Amino acid sequence: MAKSVNEKFLTVIQKNTFYFFNPEFEESYESYINSLKETLLIVKNKIDTKGLKKEIFEWLLMDKENGLRALLALTGFSNEYLKRLTTIIRIIDNPELNRLVYKEKWCKDQKPENIHEWSDTTILKLIQKNEYFRKGLVNIFFEGASIPFLANTIPLFELKKLSISKLNFEIPELIDTLIRYKEKGSYSGKKGNNPETIISDILKKLGISFETGDLRELIDNAPDNKRTMDFIIPNKKNPIIIIESSFLATTSSSQGDKSKTEISIDTLIKEHYPKAKFIGFIDGIGWYVRKSDLKRMVTAYEDVFTFHKDELQRFEKLLIESFKK
Repeated sequence: MAKSVNEKFLTVIQKNTFYFFNPEFEESYESYINSLKETLLIVKNKIDTKGLKKEIFEWLLMDKENGLRALLALTGFSNEYLKRLTTIIRIIDNPELNRLVYKEKWCKDQKPENIHEWSDTTILKLIQKNEYFRKGLVNIFFEGASIPFLANTIPLFELKKLSISKLNFEIPELIDTLIRYKEKGSYSGKKGNNPETIISDILKKLGISFETGDLRELIDNAPDNKRTMDFIIPNKKNPIIIIESSFLATTSSSQGDKSKTEISIDTLIKEHYPKAKFIGFIDGIGWYVRKSDLKRMVTAYEDVFTFHKDELQRFEKLLIESFKK
């Protein structure tokens, strides 16, 4: 006999576990956490005994199974961010940065446009096999914040994690690490940290109105398709420029789907708003390393911009020319 709505409702209320956990998994993961803690205590003891030396952290990366994880935990630098930074180092030819990481000793000649992001396994294997890559990683945590290129490329919130004081287990810096761990989600979600704010600021500076949201013609004629736009300039009734923005600092399997979606939207805009320009702001290392998806993505737009200073000036020029009357 089928249960009534009330019976099913009461099942969830009366038999609620509140927080699910698997005891076996909890025990296993607690062992991993304890391993990181004990590893860092060993590192701290070595520093207290011998002083802060790069060799201690090279030993950590080489000899301890979770050495890299322990180093990242100490500094608050995420594994994903380290992967992005490794990719950037392979792409960019900056003499000072190259020397810091011994790039010529571990990075084979390859064209930047053909570079793909390394997996965790690839990075860990290189740490074990190549002492210069290992030394280079340690140098990043010791001296990375002093390199002008990194200081101008990495957000200050992340750059502050590359600190000798953190490596020396100084209490204020450990507290700083805890705070940055806690506030990372809030930091990422703040409106001011959204690249689209820059587009908005340019439009406001030029006195050009804009709206966001749904386009009426697409709602009426293509209700099953995506129609929420980031910027509709000057308004939904008579759009002259329609903008979609996609800044990706990480890679995602959804990038292929997003590019297909944008192509279908371009077709709809051409049909229902033939006088409007559909442009995209596409930027971030997430797109750089997924070039097949990027190529599909850019075909959707009449023009594409990044958040580079030169590109923002070009965008501003486009706006002035489009609204000079």
